[in-house]
Amino acid sequence: MENVIIIGSGPAGYTAALYTSRANLEPLMFEGEISKDITPGGQLMTTTEVENYPGYPEGVTGPDMMADFKKQAERFGTRILSQTVTEVDFSDTPFKVWSGEDVWETKAVIVATGANAKYLGLESEEKFMNRGVSACATCDGGLPRFRNKPVAVVGGGDTAMEEALFLARFASQVHVVHRRDKFRASPIMADRVLESDKITVEWNSVVEEIQGNDDDGVTGVRLKDVQTGETRELACSGYFAAIGHKPNTELFEGWLDMDETGYLKVTPDTSFTKVEGVFAAGDVADSVYRQAVTAAGMGCRAAIDCTRWLEALEAAEARQGGR
Repeated sequence: MENVIIIGSGPAGYTAALYTSRANLEPLMFEGEISKDITPGGQLMTTTEVENYPGYPEGVTGPDMMADFKKQAERFGTRILSQTVTEVDFSDTPFKVWSGEDVWETKAVIVATGANAKYLGLESEEKFMNRGVSACATCDGGLPRFRNKPVAVVGGGDTAMEEALFLARFASQVHVVHRRDKFRASPIMADRVLESDKITVEWNSVVEEIQGNDDDGVTGVRLKDVQTGETRELACSGYFAAIGHKPNTELFEGWLDMDETGYLKVTPDTSFTKVEGVFAAGDVADSVYRQAVTAAGMGCRAAIDCTRWLEALEAAEARQGGR
């Protein structure tokens, strides 16, 4: 039986693995198999440049950073399986975790399955991913590719407003593309966008295609007016999808509490879920920050919570056995 199984990788999973392995818990990690919805190593595996993570003064690519994280976790004894968890049973201890027909039993589980950014589903989004297409202004907005150049943000909620306002610090002009004639965002956020002289709203419009080439990446978008059907081209060097994220929590439906958008709920200031012995870390439980550094911090917290919980469990079993 395992002491702890970590489901998912990325900054949260690898950090949890590092801390639990250094605590001599010999963690077993399921990093997942590459698929349409799963990328071992998390969202950073699709990010070319990371300049806002401490310890990399010259910047680093997302895949290189995750390779470093993985190597460090393995150095201290983390066992990593490139398999996807397909089923769990948290009804009783030991917990059960399946990957296909194979099943493992474990005293504790750390969930670090992350979240995926939502895109419109255009072929051109995938074509120019990391070459002008992004879903994180905080991560990428300050890159040279976007500085002092026009960019487009798709969305009409608070996330889109936040992205647009952040990008306005760097871009020459921010075009917010929204399919309706009124934002869904909170009034205060919408007002800030509308009052900015660096932000233009493209009302009643949708992106039909992202334009660009192999050398320059994104060079513009083709917009369609949803009322008239007319199309026009808008020059820009960046396209930011700001239509939300989808946490990877389907596996835990019926077992763990989630909010209305599917993010796992944890006890405030801890990583404890409603099931004692099951912990959550990273973007799967974070709808606010969604940064590599915060995910890593949450992975650390989950590992420490898990370690202390297992120590308390062992002490209680020892007391009971001594009676």
